[in-house]
Amino acid sequence: MNSNQVKDGVARAPHRSLLKAAGMTDSQLKKPLVGIVNSFNEIVPGHIHLQTISRAVKDGVLAAGGVPVEFNTIAICDGIAMGHEGMKYSLASRELIADTIECMVRAHCFDALVFIPNCDKIVPGMLMAAARLNLPSIFVSGGPMLSLTGRDGRPMDLNSVFEAVGSYQVGKMTEEQLQYYEDNACPGCGSCSGMFTANSMNCLCEAVGIALPGNGSIPAVYAARTRLAKQTGEKIMELLEKNIRARDILNEKSFRNALCVDMALGCSTNTVLHLAAVASEAGIPFNLDMVNEVSESTPNLCKLAPAGEHHLQDLYAAGGVRAVMAELNKKGLLDTSVITATGRTLRENLEGARVLDHSVIRPIDSPYSETGGLAVLFGSLAPKGAVVKRSAVAEDMLVHQGPARVFDSEEEAITAIFGGKIVPGDVVVIRYEGPAGGPGMREMLSPTSAIAGMGLDKVVALVTDGRFSGATRGAAIGHISPEAALGGNIAYVREGDIISINIPEHRLDVLVDEAELERRRREMALKPVQGIGGYLERYRRSVLSADQGAVVK
Repeated sequence: MNSNQVKDGVARAPHRSLLKAAGMTDSQLKKPLVGIVNSFNEIVPGHIHLQTISRAVKDGVLAAGGVPVEFNTIAICDGIAMGHEGMKYSLASRELIADTIECMVRAHCFDALVFIPNCDKIVPGMLMAAARLNLPSIFVSGGPMLSLTGRDGRPMDLNSVFEAVGSYQVGKMTEEQLQYYEDNACPGCGSCSGMFTANSMNCLCEAVGIALPGNGSIPAVYAARTRLAKQTGEKIMELLEKNIRARDILNEKSFRNALCVDMALGCSTNTVLHLAAVASEAGIPFNLDMVNEVSESTPNLCKLAPAGEHHLQDLYAAGGVRAVMAELNKKGLLDTSVITATGRTLRENLEGARVLDHSVIRPIDSPYSETGGLAVLFGSLAPKGAVVKRSAVAEDMLVHQGPARVFDSEEEAITAIFGGKIVPGDVVVIRYEGPAGGPGMREMLSPTSAIAGMGLDKVVALVTDGRFSGATRGAAIGHISPEAALGGNIAYVREGDIISINIPEHRLDVLVDEAELERRRREMALKPVQGIGGYLERYRRSVLSADQGAVVK
């Protein structure tokens, strides 16, 4: 056992003494130590109930003969951090999460690990740690929040509140109506209820095989979630016995499966950023061309919020991620030979799986579109790529040209949007919000929600070297690489330049000739990043570009 490094032999008597001080018995010291990596805290709604999940996991570990030992890592709520300095810390926290887990596991010599994430950066941060440590590992999330039906008969989620703010600002909604959304859109614990980043990543944990079936879609408040946690605790002991490690599951074939499911579900654009980062840790080849390759051959089967009105509870009732994978497998789009956290192959896991509601999960022969939910664009504005949630873009905006309205921060853009200065046809350009330029690559949910709430999401595009919440809808194109702070062409766009968007052809261009761009590079100074300090300054100096997953090297 790996834990014998701190438990076995005369020389480890002091170590055993300390473990006994923590309450361990001699009989427990003869058993495997299973680290329970919990992201519980009392401010994030996706995490406030994770003590219950952890207790269930521990029960499963105990029942299967292991010794569960819990420790915590940090977790930031993107929604609470949105629209102010706090969002600079969200993506940056992903690296901290991976590093703190590495420190705890290496220092204390655990034999196996159960990871309990739920929200946006916690899932990929834990996946990065799992790949780096390469112990027997398994994930069980806290599950999605429920979505309630509003007074207008439409289901609500966090995005409803952000868009309500935009509607209120232009007089389309009363203060009392805004208050109603504030009070009812987020009814309790769980990750926000649409196919936003947290739920996207939890579904992809299931798709890649490192979580048990049901992980992505069982609602947080259902007893089935607690049962899943107990089963996860039992299963980690089986993985330990069979010596099935994280990188046995996280491999090139399973990542391609995950990308395929990503396209079918219409997941958040952030999944591209996070899959690239996890692939980097696992030593798996990954580039943005792969995203387009998989997307071109994978139909989009689901339109979950924000692309449509279905939420995660609807996906669960329709058969969950397992049903989506079974539908994809009808066309042989998945490699079902891969080993999974069940200890069995994906082929075995999919036996008997079927879609229970084709209004939520379309048949493979009748998809929403023949191509996947995400697309990567290249061109003079994004030589190294940019990402868009194609499934959430209105048909009329898939191809668009319009004048650039240029802003050097999210705050400047918000002021202009609420000030009525953005008109149909405009392309809002928000720059210096990339991984290094922000620093931290903030999500632009506030400006995109304002545009949607004002009824402009089908006539106005937004492009940025920052990123978007999975809750964003409309022609919102992010992750532009190289970013402005690193001298990317987005730094040299001027007010009124024509921006050309062609999503079907994977193009994003500024219609300015190369000679003019070269002149601007000589004449226009890059915006300096000043007064950062602390962790963000260290992060800014070492973070790589978005097309490389914004990992720290």
